Amino acid sequence: MNDRSTGPRELLLPKEHGSWSLAFEPVALGLLVAPSWAGAALALAAAAGFFLRRPLKLAVTLPDDDPRRAAARPWVAILLLAALTGLAGAARLGAFTALWPLLLAAPCGLFFVWFDLRQGMREAEAELAGSAAFAVLTAAFATLASWPAPAALALAAVMLARSVPTVVTVRTYLRLGKGRPASVAPALASAGLALALIAALAHRELVPAAAVIVAVALTVRTAWLVTGLRPAWPAKRVGILEAVLGVAMLATLAAAY
Repeated sequence: MNDRSTGPRELLLPKEHGSWSLAFEPVALGLLVAPSWAGAALALAAAAGFFLRRPLKLAVTLPDDDPRRAAARPWVAILLLAALTGLAGAARLGAFTALWPLLLAAPCGLFFVWFDLRQGMREAEAELAGSAAFAVLTAAFATLASWPAPAALALAAVMLARSVPTVVTVRTYLRLGKGRPASVAPALASAGLALALIAALAHRELVPAAAVIVAVALTVRTAWLVTGLRPAWPAKRVGILEAVLGVAMLATLAAAY
């Protein structure tokens, strides 16, 4: 398939394979530990928002003579409608006031769109904002299932402790693997702070002890990938590792909750 294809694969699927895990792990966690029909509707909105990213970028940034620009516009309309339908369904099946965590996720999502539409400028910031938006979204699944606010925010913190250090760690690993200068301090600091946060929440009994075990495993992962112990792996293998860690995290937390 050439770069100017107007097929659904080219128009809808993101090029960054890691974005799938960072977007759908929070959705899966929300549905597993706080299931509800309203949450299912919210999951539809989240999925539509995820797939909206690429056609929106094509429709806004490509020149007029590129056939992908015109081909992307109907997808933008379809996915926007799906997202709004999902949000309306979540409000109808649950409660409109239960969607208040979206007010926390929205700024991160808007920052992501702002960065993303500038053709890769400040790419790290875009990835962090996008992953944070989906992580915070997890709290909305909890509130739609009638969880109290502290527990819902703690669930979002669990996902933030997974998503943010993962972005920093993988980016650092890839830069080091290409021989580029990269400080390992942000990766180690983000993983350490995430572990400390989850330990504090577990001490207050806002998250299960299993969440600490997950945070410890992710911290060890970070130390392994960004220090002299790191393996000489291609990006694809690191992506597989992260996918496996994500599945293990979901299984562990679903059982614990």
